[in-house]
Amino acid sequence: MLIDSHCHLDYFTDEELPALLGRAAAAGVGEVVTIGTRLAQAPQSIALAEVTPAVWCTVGVHPHYAAESPVPRPEAIAALAAHPKVIGIGESGLDYFYDRSPRDVQQASFRVHIKAARLAGVPLAIHARDADDDVARILHEERDEGGPFDFLMHCFSSGRALAEAAVEMGGYLSFSGILTFPRSDALRAIARDLPGDRLLVETDAPYLAPVPFRGKRNEPAWTVHTARVLATARGLSPEDVAALTTGNFRRLFQKAVA
Repeated sequence: MLIDSHCHLDYFTDEELPALLGRAAAAGVGEVVTIGTRLAQAPQSIALAEVTPAVWCTVGVHPHYAAESPVPRPEAIAALAAHPKVIGIGESGLDYFYDRSPRDVQQASFRVHIKAARLAGVPLAIHARDADDDVARILHEERDEGGPFDFLMHCFSSGRALAEAAVEMGGYLSFSGILTFPRSDALRAIARDLPGDRLLVETDAPYLAPVPFRGKRNEPAWTVHTARVLATARGLSPEDVAALTTGNFRRLFQKAVA
């Protein structure tokens, strides 16, 4: 079984979800994690996860939306993670490509989410785009100041230096459909070389559909295509990659007990 460790089910209608999750199950994707991007979204995500055994969720504020309201207190985010179906915090991090929120606000929000993850004892899903140096710096500073915390670099498409820094700090990396793109040779090399016990797969649906569906609306069933490319990169069978990434998911997201 595969697990889609990062998707956005709120982009699909209630009417679409049963068929969407049915296609995922038929493809061998048995569980999915729907990711929080605004705290106001948390009740919706939790309600869906409560009634859908195959769905877990996280809570948090995406860096795009960090300036929409005052940066929340870490205790407020951590309190939402007390629910049994909330298995992580995030996604949070830094996005200097779009810069939809001021960088200082993004950084303040990122630090708050790290503290919330530590308080709640659950992993943090990290978004990093065109901000490798600052992401690594903040992770190091927060680790040195407050102690270790679990985290996942989601939809990893950054450079080797950030990948290696994340692993050194005990982090995990999740690969999306970007891994399947023709020009992603450098990313496939990173996926090949990282320790196997730090790898997960995801879709980031509805974004970043893998080859052969590139340009279409992504969905959890298509996790299988990224997993196959990861298997090829590492010289493994698809079955081995499914077992590897699912085991890694369970070890990282310890609340996600099937």
